[in-house]
Amino acid sequence: MLAPTPAFTLDLSGAPLDARLRWHCEPPDWRVGDGRLRVATAAGTDFWQRTHYGFEADNGHFLCLEAEGDFVLTTCVLGQPVHQYDQAGLMLRVSPSCWIKTSVEFEPAEATNRLGAVVTNHQYSDWSTQPLAKSVDRVWFRLRAEGCDCIVETSLDGRHWEQIRMARLQERDASLPVQCGLYACSPKAAGYLADFELLSFQPGRL
Repeated sequence: MLAPTPAFTLDLSGAPLDARLRWHCEPPDWRVGDGRLRVATAAGTDFWQRTHYGFEADNGHFLCLEAEGDFVLTTCVLGQPVHQYDQAGLMLRVSPSCWIKTSVEFEPAEATNRLGAVVTNHQYSDWSTQPLAKSVDRVWFRLRAEGCDCIVETSLDGRHWEQIRMARLQERDASLPVQCGLYACSPKAAGYLADFELLSFQPGRL
């Protein structure tokens, strides 16, 4: 059995990124400092596979580390969305055809935003959502990887958590590493600034 991946907390002081972190589709502009990682997304970026819309997108910005076994991944996102579906949150990725992401996706005008999760298995995505008021601009996300299953939780204060999704990743072998970390994308157009105020990785289960 592989040893658990060591605990990790992203340094937001402005120091260089930890060597364990890698970009999948590095954004055109990003910076670390003043207690946050700010990501400026490129246009036409997304993670989605085929369902309903038909298209396949695997070019979102994903800052990830390699992890093994069970773990708990946590972030806090403060977003400045501009265009429909602007989004930022957490992602766990086994392959281009098997992954889970959770975020708030922006809806323009008077529509409420969408708090939810996307689970992709066998190269087909699903999307579960619930409404979130426009007045909420800071959300905590927690992703718990337990064996081949994932539990998604959210919080508005970082202390009181609510489960919004439980799902199985069909391709995951719990003895093999996966990629996990922060993601942001803008399917419609550029201009979104996502501020991540935390990234914490803890091995094991709650």
